[in-house]
Amino acid sequence: MTNPTGNRIPLDDLLVFHRLARSLTSSFDLDTILRTILEHMERFIDADLWTLLMLDPERQDLYYALAAGGEEASLRELRVKVGEGVAGWVVEHGETLIVPETQNDPRLREAEGANPRKMRSVIAMPLRGRKGTHGAIEIFNPRAAQMTDYTIAFLHILADHAAIAIENAHDVARIQQLTIRDDTTGLYNVRYLYEVLGRELKQCQAQRLPLSLVFLDLDRFKGVNDAHGHLVGSELLAHVGQRLQEQSRKQDWCFRYGGDEFVIVMPETGAREALSLATALNQALTAAPFHMKNGLNLTVQASVGVATSPADGKTVHAVIGAADTRMYMVKSSGRGAVRGGSEI
Repeated sequence: MTNPTGNRIPLDDLLVFHRLARSLTSSFDLDTILRTILEHMERFIDADLWTLLMLDPERQDLYYALAAGGEEASLRELRVKVGEGVAGWVVEHGETLIVPETQNDPRLREAEGANPRKMRSVIAMPLRGRKGTHGAIEIFNPRAAQMTDYTIAFLHILADHAAIAIENAHDVARIQQLTIRDDTTGLYNVRYLYEVLGRELKQCQAQRLPLSLVFLDLDRFKGVNDAHGHLVGSELLAHVGQRLQEQSRKQDWCFRYGGDEFVIVMPETGAREALSLATALNQALTAAPFHMKNGLNLTVQASVGVATSPADGKTVHAVIGAADTRMYMVKSSGRGAVRGGSEI
């Protein structure tokens, strides 16, 4: 195998490439992939600082995913707009940028503002795959002797393999999300409930902390389907799921259990607090009508049961069963209320 100058590629460089390719194909964890990229870049080229920035598709800006040279902590909160600075220019244009030993390039001066080091030169290249540009690699102050056509060509090979690995990780993450999300509401599904609840119970028990579960069932929901059709019914379920998610705390997990039933897992939450949270949640759910696409304004009412571990059990089925039983007690005694344990 030869390099662009016609000379044979050194065995050490081939080994770097081989190890990187093997490492990148052995994991679908994005953080592991990014660290692997940076580690191999460090081994291949001597420089003062390496940074790896990823594109945030929602905000359309870049964040520092990793940095070598002791700068990761100082860069963690910084954001770079697409089109600004070295990385922003590279992502916007999808092209490699090489700034040699000079201080005259304005993009390099912008990079200095994000880092206290004196930046004299930079090699920056996009992480560009089949589906677009996902980020950029920056190498600041590389040794002048290493800024050769051969080095740049080899870095392009590494960056291309890195982009493929990143896309594969994103694809796997999307597939995983599809398997744990409910199509109608976007909430987590019942299959994932058992996994999350088992894990959270184990963690809370190890720390001797309580965990609460809220089981919520919409009252007379069948009447909505009968009167307005299943499309309206599905739209209403989606609205309910969204409001439950919005009204829940960040640490809580929201699930569609099935049909018109929902579950909220509240880690590190005792019985009294869970009852108070469930009552407020139910009030928020029923307080305002939902505006449907066909012009209808529909309200809902729900019956809610609350269970807390370890008082109501230490297993997944025991906790769900206790909350479900209390929900049916509410159903049988008039509906539209919240019921917790007798110890409250």
